[in-house]
Amino acid sequence: MRDQAEALRLKMMNSQRQVARSIAVISGKGGVGKSNFTANFSYALVAKGKKVLIVDMDIGMGNIHILFGATPTYHLKDYLTEQQQLQKVVTPIDENLAFIAGGSGLENVVEWSGQMFDRLIEAFSLLQMEYDVILFDMGAGATKSSIDLILAMDEVILIATPEPTSITDAYSMIKFICLQGANKTIHIVSNRVHKEQDGRDSVARLQLAIRKFLFMETSILGFLPDDIHVRNAVIAQVPFVKLYPNAKVSKRMMAITDTFLHNNKPRTTIESSGFIDKIKGVFLKGRV
Repeated sequence: MRDQAEALRLKMMNSQRQVARSIAVISGKGGVGKSNFTANFSYALVAKGKKVLIVDMDIGMGNIHILFGATPTYHLKDYLTEQQQLQKVVTPIDENLAFIAGGSGLENVVEWSGQMFDRLIEAFSLLQMEYDVILFDMGAGATKSSIDLILAMDEVILIATPEPTSITDAYSMIKFICLQGANKTIHIVSNRVHKEQDGRDSVARLQLAIRKFLFMETSILGFLPDDIHVRNAVIAQVPFVKLYPNAKVSKRMMAITDTFLHNNKPRTTIESSGFIDKIKGVFLKGRV
């Protein structure tokens, strides 16, 4: 298995094909709409011509499948333990959108067997070549394993609400990442905003605090209003950008997506092979 993975990487390194950007969607606390953002952001990216895969990393609490009204037959663990092939654990949602459910039993990455890790590397190597964007919907808060995985991603999207507790927790989350010496592109989105100015002010304050105390630059993607269409879409188990494309919140999501794509240039396989190497580093660090 290791030889197969290495052979695949060599094949990738000889290719100039653009590969997927790996993005961790995070929050400092639960209940801020992180998974709902991920689901709708993925649809907005598809509407902009991107092919997107979501990997649900909220182990034991994952709900991405619920937001899509889908029931996954298999989970990532089924692939890692060789019970299923990779294509069986990828659940299609739309023509250019799919997700992988995390399931349970994957909490501690460093306890995975060498064979499981080889399969993980092989999977992500293949998936990077098939998709334009891979979104990792991370669990709320910070654990050592989750921070390590976040550090392996190309970019981070931080979701927070204007509430002071959410802003404080979001800052703490970025501080955890910063303390690891990460030099990472971090984007901020304010969610469930009642007044437009509150949304702008909250992300501006968070950005200023991160710059002043953590010496890290971030980008503001925008804000999403507190909209009844969001709740109705969750009940219908259809992302609001698809169910209510003309709603204000959907238009805001499309604007956020435009900003994100404008700030990101596609990369070649050679330039972005670091994602696989960093994932490998997470595993090896816990075993030495």
